[in-house]
Amino acid sequence: MDWTIQKAPPLNCELEVPGDKSISHRSVMLASLADGPCVIRGFLPGEDCLSTKEAFRAFGVKIERPGATSLIIHGTGGRFVQPAHDVDCGNSGTTMRLLSGLLASQPFQTRLTGDASLSKRPMKRIMEPLARMGARITAEGADERPPLRIEGGSLQGIDYTSSVASAQVKSAILLAGLFASGSTSVTEPHLSRDHTERMFEYFGIPIKREGLKVTVAGGSRPQPRDFRVPGDVSSAAFWLVAAAAHPGARLRVNRVGLNPSRTGILGTLTRMGARVREFEHSNQGEPIGTIEIEGASLKATRICGKEIPNVIDELPVLAVAAALAEGTTVIADAAELRVKESDRLAAIASHLMAMGVPVKETPDGIEITGGRPLKGARLDSLGDHRIAMAFAIAGLFAEGQTVITGTDCVNTSYPGFYDVLQRVSASREQGVPLVIRLEDDSSEGADGPDA
Repeated sequence: MDWTIQKAPPLNCELEVPGDKSISHRSVMLASLADGPCVIRGFLPGEDCLSTKEAFRAFGVKIERPGATSLIIHGTGGRFVQPAHDVDCGNSGTTMRLLSGLLASQPFQTRLTGDASLSKRPMKRIMEPLARMGARITAEGADERPPLRIEGGSLQGIDYTSSVASAQVKSAILLAGLFASGSTSVTEPHLSRDHTERMFEYFGIPIKREGLKVTVAGGSRPQPRDFRVPGDVSSAAFWLVAAAAHPGARLRVNRVGLNPSRTGILGTLTRMGARVREFEHSNQGEPIGTIEIEGASLKATRICGKEIPNVIDELPVLAVAAALAEGTTVIADAAELRVKESDRLAAIASHLMAMGVPVKETPDGIEITGGRPLKGARLDSLGDHRIAMAFAIAGLFAEGQTVITGTDCVNTSYPGFYDVLQRVSASREQGVPLVIRLEDDSSEGADGPDA
């Protein structure tokens, strides 16, 4: 499907975004490890998270789906059965990397596969520490890329110092650590998102945090607990930039996750000149609340160093904000973007230049000189959901027509994005905010129980 986007007036909108992708993955995993049933609400029914759900069904976990965004998961206490076939992780690196940690201890062999994009993503970063714990993982692709063949067995806890700040690496090791003898620790160069640690604590798994080091004891298991997934701040980021870069725009995002390891975009947009406020309303393992933003004339900034892990998924749309800001924005220390669903640095550079933006690409970043009018262009998503959505937002500011091709990939993280885009970009009565709410746990889309 192709999207066609026209220049739009400033947003005046109140909305909700679908459930957090990272947290939806982890909620299925921890509920499956619990010894008893858990109800998960607000689950993201995107393709990536559905890959995780189907994987655990293949491992013998009974999962009911009474509503489009709700699951009842009957945990097995970490006792899984050998799947009857390869486990397809789709496009989801989170599914493959975190499952590798869990499967490393199971008494059977599993083969994890993925689509063409996932099959190009590096797996050495999790294979090396898991091998140190005693795991036997073989990568069938070139340069230690998928498919992965995992032969489970006994594991030994390790004290691992990671060279990259990666929540997927950290989580794979900590999940393996639950089944290892002794304790398992991970130390990062900078703090990556800490959903796994927070959810461990919420589900009753004791952990120890010491600065950039986190430790879990072998033999720990989650307790059965119900859980609500907050709205995904990475999905909200597209609307936040659409409002922040347009003087006179007003946006309110409700029921969104406010985990401090994920809200770096708010500080970045504030630094660029947007007026941003956040209000926390509840905290059940993950803080949930409201973000309000008012648009302004943005100015350039520098995004680098320890800030990068906190905005890694938001960098494509922050690059769009940079193109709309006065001055030259520098993004550095972001080589991780080259091994996402696409080479995001190359994609950002080529797509911005197609829209008339001066760009200099570097090995680990990009320099963007903003402030010039954007022009519409025909742009390929490259099979990358965040590239598709980021440049759809750019299209709201561009003269002429912008077309994004190959947008089916957006279903991995934000089903319905284009429908929302069309609604928020339409002309509307001055001063009357558009309100877009999600249906909460309706029966629509239910697929029933499965053993």
